Amino acid sequence: MASNQDTAKVPAVGLIKEPEWVIKVLMVCLGNICRSPTAQGVLEKLVFDRGLEKVVSVDSAGTADYHVGKNPDPRSIEAASRRGFDLSSQVSRQVSDQDFEQFDYILAMDVENLTVLQSRCPPKHRQKLKLLLSFTEQKRLSIPDPYYGDDGFELVLDLAEQACHQVLAHIAYEFSSK
Repeated sequence: MASNQDTAKVPAVGLIKEPEWVIKVLMVCLGNICRSPTAQGVLEKLVFDRGLEKVVSVDSAGTADYHVGKNPDPRSIEAASRRGFDLSSQVSRQVSDQDFEQFDYILAMDVENLTVLQSRCPPKHRQKLKLLLSFTEQKRLSIPDPYYGDDGFELVLDLAEQACHQVLAHIAYEFSSK
């Protein structure tokens, strides 16, 4: 019989049986300094808040190598920080061929980057590729790139938060019965 202390440890997202492996999620945009680090930071915090860090791992990468080795855009860091998300320790990297093998979910921020991923991905891993917003009821398919303006960072956070809640719910549903 479970005690109250045992049931208090059950994550709010649902009953996820701890898998034999970690569920790995990769967020992908063009340069890996605005949208994908934001989505990574949002999902990481949701995972942490639910005590699922042994179950779900999150990373991000870009399809281009423009900013490899750099931290996220300061505007992304600042906007995320205002909502309690910490992006400051992230470092940009480019998607590698190994990512297609290693990650369970590879979530593109927009249609253009999904197309790039589809062209690079081996056929046996293509089912892992999805648009992040495909997990929401949003009519839009893409999270707009805020890099060339100053007012899009809040929208990126709004969309990432909506989608990441749904991604985590999807993972909980998918793995609760396994």
